Amino acid sequence: MRRREFLSFASCAAAWPLSAWAQPSPRPPVIGFLMSGTSQGSTAYIAAVRRGLDESGMVEGKDFTNEFRWANNDADRLPALAADLVRRRAAVIVALTTSPAVRAAKAATTQIPIVFATGVDPVQSGFVTSLNRPGGNVTGISGMNLELGSKWVALLHELLPTAKRLAVLVNFEGGESARLLISGTQAATLAIGLQLEFVFVSKADEIDAALAGLGSRAQALIVHPDTLFVPHVAKIAALAIREKLPALSTLPDFAKAGGMMSYGSSFIDAHRQAGIYVARILRGEKPNELPVQQASKFNFVINLKTTKAIGIDIPPTQLARADEVIE
Repeated sequence: MRRREFLSFASCAAAWPLSAWAQPSPRPPVIGFLMSGTSQGSTAYIAAVRRGLDESGMVEGKDFTNEFRWANNDADRLPALAADLVRRRAAVIVALTTSPAVRAAKAATTQIPIVFATGVDPVQSGFVTSLNRPGGNVTGISGMNLELGSKWVALLHELLPTAKRLAVLVNFEGGESARLLISGTQAATLAIGLQLEFVFVSKADEIDAALAGLGSRAQALIVHPDTLFVPHVAKIAALAIREKLPALSTLPDFAKAGGMMSYGSSFIDAHRQAGIYVARILRGEKPNELPVQQASKFNFVINLKTTKAIGIDIPPTQLARADEVIE
């Protein structure tokens, strides 16, 4: 370039606005979290999703940003919250822990990818066509915890072979997940001749009254794995101890909070796997190309402090099978 041409170019370039030189970088895609529960009760799940994203090399603020919507245990709010994430143009909607959240997200959009992590059968629930070929815009991780009713009953029967009556604490508003739990647990108890009492609540402030005096009617307690109960595991465990009831649940940290036993697929690991799926979708994979994964990690935790407090002796065979024993 000759000197006169260069000076002419430089003179024109100097007159260009700064915006012509510094074009803004594109905004990172938004991950929309749709949660049935509360922010407090969702902390561990969201941390697990973030861990999966981190393991996949995704950096928050650079590769994605987050938008959170909590229904605060009011399922009627979920459709509006899901619609809001669609208006926000979320790149992926992550519907966690309960089937109503997945159903609301699925009803709100057929275009935006949806990743779930729930404890129900996603085919029976109508979320996907099949596990290997999900179809549509939905995929995720199934904990299948609600299919473990027979295992829960078997553990309690092994612990208390002469027991005749079990109780189950259930969220009355739990929808399909509660119905599946009821049918699965009923079948297991009938098979070995046990009676079953369902204790229904729909709000957290009903838990105290629901469990008061339960020890005079039942000999063990199963706690429904519902987000309504997640922030209150310590309270439920303490009430069960007061009633001298051996209590079992798959709720996160139930045994660590004082519950006698926890058994089930790891919800935390399932949410970590969901984070990995979100990363793969953000990098261009389609949800209908990602088969639904079934949780493969199961945890069996026994709290010996609690067994001593209620006067229960754990069989050596159960202790030997436990993944963790709290002493």
